[in-house]
Amino acid sequence: MLIHGAADEEGALLVDSGHGLDSQQTVETVRSALQGQRLAAILNTHLHPDHCGGNARLQQQFGAQAYVPLGEAALARRWEEADLFHGQAGQYCPRFRVHRTVQEGERIQAGGRSWELLAAPGHDPHALMLFDAESGALITADALWAQGAAVVMGELLGEPGGLDAAEWTLDAIARLPVRRVFPGHGPCFDQVAPALAQARAVLQRWRADPALHARHAARALLKFHLMEARQEPLAGTLIWACGVPLLRRLWERWGPAGTAGPGEWAQLLLDELLARGLARREGDEILNI
Repeated sequence: MLIHGAADEEGALLVDSGHGLDSQQTVETVRSALQGQRLAAILNTHLHPDHCGGNARLQQQFGAQAYVPLGEAALARRWEEADLFHGQAGQYCPRFRVHRTVQEGERIQAGGRSWELLAAPGHDPHALMLFDAESGALITADALWAQGAAVVMGELLGEPGGLDAAEWTLDAIARLPVRRVFPGHGPCFDQVAPALAQARAVLQRWRADPALHARHAARALLKFHLMEARQEPLAGTLIWACGVPLLRRLWERWGPAGTAGPGEWAQLLLDELLARGLARREGDEILNI
């Protein structure tokens, strides 16, 4: 989301930057939207590659600074792939420079408004939201969508409390006088109560059936990979699955009985994606849809 700078501000603020593979398109879209204004900064709500993957290209093109959540700044500055989420998930994210940390309780001036940074743990323990009380605008990233809920990976990997944190975040949103939500995925919306109810229902199902949650998480990792690869041989997909640390950890805890490894589980998950029309097979090639 691009917030144009007011007359007394240094320039525009971009909240999250999308995926690195789409970064040139992002640059062109942002350049057009800026209408000659300077892009002063990018504020990342969390450091998953579909939210910070465009940082490097935008910094190259516009000289924008990057603001990241305090809890993730040290890892981002050190940039050891194996320690970062995208490295664990087998995903692509170009390295970028961190200029400033931000945290819960801070206020960011953008667009002539004072945006309060709010903690949004759950999907990511360090995630932040931005709220403008004057307009009732809430930028939720992956804390709340119009439909469904984002995976709570930590809960599945032996770090209890993630689902509780996600529900705490929903409670925090419910207490705010929100008029419009700007989520990290999907269209903005103003029907907040139904979205909260649907997210709560999803979290309750996952709490009751952790294996369902794990299968959803593993399928999401596979779908994200196909989005990045766009088209690849089936063998390449299965080789990728065998080498992804997060997928292996999920399989070790939640993989179906009888599967010999994450590659076999990935084949079953791929069959689900094909059946749902979320991927297509042409001979030995798998195509993302």
